[in-house]
Amino acid sequence: MNRWLNRVAVVTGASSGIGAACCKDLVSKGMIVVGLARREHRLQELKSSLPDDQGARFHGRQCDVSVEQQVIDAFAWIEQTLGGADVLINNAGIVRRTNITDEGNSEALRAILDTNVLGVAWCTREVFLSLQRRKVNDGHVVLINSLAGHIVPMVAGIEFNMYAPSKHAITALTEVLRQEFRKKGTNAKITSISPGVVDTEIFDKNSAELAKSMPMLRAEDVADAVTYCIQTPPYVQIHELTIKPVGERF
Repeated sequence: MNRWLNRVAVVTGASSGIGAACCKDLVSKGMIVVGLARREHRLQELKSSLPDDQGARFHGRQCDVSVEQQVIDAFAWIEQTLGGADVLINNAGIVRRTNITDEGNSEALRAILDTNVLGVAWCTREVFLSLQRRKVNDGHVVLINSLAGHIVPMVAGIEFNMYAPSKHAITALTEVLRQEFRKKGTNAKITSISPGVVDTEIFDKNSAELAKSMPMLRAEDVADAVTYCIQTPPYVQIHELTIKPVGERF
């Protein structure tokens, strides 16, 4: 991690779960971290929970990644205030309890695509443009994908609706971005990390009993994987990393 000391990482969906775990891990390893999330008060709580030296390196900013202008404004602020981001952890993602064939669910389905797909595209575009403007050649973009980005599990009580298609889009986007980075003559890396079930707030109160019956990863396990991927030598790119809890049924 030495080459990332005092360099800037952006983590989306930073207010809880995997995003918060990534923020804590990266600041503890010497990076300057900008956490983006819709819930600004949770970012303030995260900053307050850090040791003083690490808290000084953490910056929270309210940003809904599904709103393109908010993403543009956030990355402009990062470049103006901190000199620009070198690492991006695209973690923000949502689920909605519906079926695609249910009536009156247009807003829910559109929200999934706006956050899980377009939000990733907006953030990646902005960090890449910043890297190019600053002539930085070694950035790293990590996409927090899902096992549901490779298969569509059949699990009683869980509706994958537009979530699974959105994560399949992330799998394709990983390769599209790898090709684009290469064509544009950069050594920036792209990595997709696909965990199985993770114990986070994505499980609401209506899913509590279901969650208890399933083996699950911790958010910290995924944060560890992120750190592993970004600290590989410059010539090594981990394209796809799949993580499952022992005993997962799919």
